[in-house]
Amino acid sequence: MTSEVNFDGLVGPTHNYAGLSFGNRASQSNAGEAASPRTAALQGIAKMRRLHSLGVKQGVLPPPLRPDPAVLGSLGFEDFSRVVETAPQLVPVLLSASSMWAANAATVSPSPDTQDGLLHLTPANLVSTNHRALEPAATAQILRAVLADSGRFRVHDALPSVSAFADEGAANHGRVAQTHGDSGTHLFVFGREAHEPTISNGFPRRQTRLAGELIAHQHGLDPDRTVFVRQSAAAIDAGAFHNDVVSVVNQDVLFTHELAFDEPTVAYERLGCRVVEVSEVDVPLEDAISSYLFNSQLVTLPDGSMTLVAPIETAETASTARYLEAAVADPDNPIASVQTMDLRESMRNGGGPACLRLRVVMTDNELAAVAGRAIVDDEVLDDLEAWVRRHYRDALSPADLFDPYLVAEVKTALRELRDLLELPDLYPAL
Repeated sequence: MTSEVNFDGLVGPTHNYAGLSFGNRASQSNAGEAASPRTAALQGIAKMRRLHSLGVKQGVLPPPLRPDPAVLGSLGFEDFSRVVETAPQLVPVLLSASSMWAANAATVSPSPDTQDGLLHLTPANLVSTNHRALEPAATAQILRAVLADSGRFRVHDALPSVSAFADEGAANHGRVAQTHGDSGTHLFVFGREAHEPTISNGFPRRQTRLAGELIAHQHGLDPDRTVFVRQSAAAIDAGAFHNDVVSVVNQDVLFTHELAFDEPTVAYERLGCRVVEVSEVDVPLEDAISSYLFNSQLVTLPDGSMTLVAPIETAETASTARYLEAAVADPDNPIASVQTMDLRESMRNGGGPACLRLRVVMTDNELAAVAGRAIVDDEVLDDLEAWVRRHYRDALSPADLFDPYLVAEVKTALRELRDLLELPDLYPAL
């Protein structure tokens, strides 16, 4: 049997609002505000618990060590205190908790689709933003600790960190298949060609077509079942910095805004799937982005029906609330139900339900090979909640990032997390 596992990024103890992500309207508009790492982590765990209770297999990806000692060394610093003293502008960059958005962790190709029959993952290089470009090596380490069986899993290194290979991971990728166990067609969405400028009019075009082509080749995907589609400039400049802000794929269903793609009709024909297109009249692009309607998780439940795990903002926005009410009432719409979740701490930094998870289709044997306690159940979730309450601050402002005790707190917390999850290779530097 083959299932989809949603591996959620566990929010790290340095979650803060530093406004580092140009092109992400929520991140920029909340810059300088105080965040609550404890609330953010508990909200994320509550989402994992909801998915688990619905019968959806759920995993967890631990946060990386912050600051990363390897990154500090590469910058010429032996100790973080020297960064605070001599390069304070780097403090929020080095303490960023943005790895919580696991949709950017990697691009995934499950074993039914790959030439060698292995499950392939390539960490995203995230070269388009300075703080996220520091993540790939740590992401690879975490993925290799969780998916340690080299006879089943292949975790590649990220593509070189140059503009031509700019890669944002699963946030710009989707997989179309009749069921999760069938061979799939892979959708790679890009904002620009490798030779085109990163910014043409408004916000950055973070993903190149070339990056998707290289990953598809690296994973051994069938070229006849690999589709490359350009994201529309209108969507990017409205604040859809990743395609998962304006569309989401689940099995044979593409749920999308009509302005998501440059040539939507061509994309739909090439994918050959059921398309649920939301019009600009019903849900203006501005509302879709502010509510994160399409950054919801569209998942299949054990009874075969599909539910949309949506941020609570969709119920508070008139156009999206109307749309979802009509969708659930429409027998021809595959969205049979909606689960609203309070993820405001993540949303205020520009990450909705879909940002927080990496979809990984796995066979039963692959699922059994996942290391430690990375596949969660109620006991693991209880342990994670208790761990968060012990170690996370209730409030963290940008100024608090300079607190000399914070780094020590992070190390203590992550040592305990490593043991809690039974992943001894998780943090080599600890």
